[in-house]
Amino acid sequence: MRTVIRNAYVIAPASSFEGFADISIKDGFIETVGEVVGVSIDKEIDATGLIASPGFVDIHVHLRDPGFTHKETIETGLNAAVKGGFTTVCCMPNTKPVIDNVQTVEYIINKAKNLNICDLYPIGSISKNEEGKELSDMLSLHKAGCVAFSDDGLPVMNAELLRKALIYSEDLNVPLTLHEEDKNISADGVVNECELAFRLGLKGIPNVSESSMIARDIEIAKSTKAHLHICHVSAKESVEVLKKAKLDGANVTFEVMPHHFSLTDKEIDGYNTYAKVNPPLRSKSDVEAIKAAIASGVVDAIATDHAPHEEDSKRCTMQKAAFGISGFETAFAVVNTYLIDKGIVSIADAINLMTYKPAKTFNLDAGSIDEGKYANIVLLDKDFEWIVDRFKFVSKGKNTPYHGKTLKGKVVKTFYKGREVYQGE
Repeated sequence: MRTVIRNAYVIAPASSFEGFADISIKDGFIETVGEVVGVSIDKEIDATGLIASPGFVDIHVHLRDPGFTHKETIETGLNAAVKGGFTTVCCMPNTKPVIDNVQTVEYIINKAKNLNICDLYPIGSISKNEEGKELSDMLSLHKAGCVAFSDDGLPVMNAELLRKALIYSEDLNVPLTLHEEDKNISADGVVNECELAFRLGLKGIPNVSESSMIARDIEIAKSTKAHLHICHVSAKESVEVLKKAKLDGANVTFEVMPHHFSLTDKEIDGYNTYAKVNPPLRSKSDVEAIKAAIASGVVDAIATDHAPHEEDSKRCTMQKAAFGISGFETAFAVVNTYLIDKGIVSIADAINLMTYKPAKTFNLDAGSIDEGKYANIVLLDKDFEWIVDRFKFVSKGKNTPYHGKTLKGKVVKTFYKGREVYQGE
């Protein structure tokens, strides 16, 4: 079976190729990137006016399965992922049971294999039940298929436990990916610490809650030479700490999220629970710092922190509302609207941050559109404008602060191992 995608503008970060080309797909693999002539063709797709990118790679998602399937299932989550152009995702361990045992890892991997629409890699918990008291069996979890370790949703407050986890992760050659928040500082905060939060009577979470933990954990990691990866960086002080650490040669990488470079803490006005996320939406100066970091090339990945919730978790007071934004289905459009279209980064650099660069960060064989690789490809219409309607989300989680906003850029088709797994309207 040979499918040929014609006339696409191909962006292949792994090989630094960018330009108009045909893509020949045979038996699920990329056969040729270039001119395709003189061969039998079973199916042709005209991609004139479209960008062909590697399928997006998301190294930070929450699929809620097992244990919270009223919020999301692996099936609904992966269908939302391919609608957003993602063909490789890594799911965080804060499920029930937590991903701290081999059985849960096997359950997740097998469900994804049966669906066969997207690669899914579990992230194991650093501590048993994410309680921060005792290390999980990282060796067994890694052998079962975990590609990284995290207690995401919760910081590792115990510094000695973190040091031991870093030592083990170095032996396994996998990253430790950390949610950075000093709970002694953030306490019961629900939004960014700002004047608007004060007026609304809401407890704020200051920037230093994040940046101080990052600084601590970098120092601990430097003593072990392990790979430390920092989740969802949101504060300008955090960016400065990370830039200095990289200049000093620390083995540290970090990711940023679309909502943290596109929205500010003004979104919480009117007690908008759909804008409640952790770390919170920050000030305009923080947003500008994140964008400047992206432009400078210091950022290692754009991830979504896809965090779906049922309506009841958001239709309540700001204090009681769950943290989180459903991020798969708006990710590319937000990147295109707020970064590419505004000249912050080129389309090639943005795609690199959503494909090859995060794949390298987590040592995944993904994010490539080169010959001999699986044909995990997304076709993109960079110029298509649309209004976000959360009720049209495939994800069970309709929780988004982008509802009603106009975005530019749309996923047209997603291919997984050569098969079309999503076709846009």
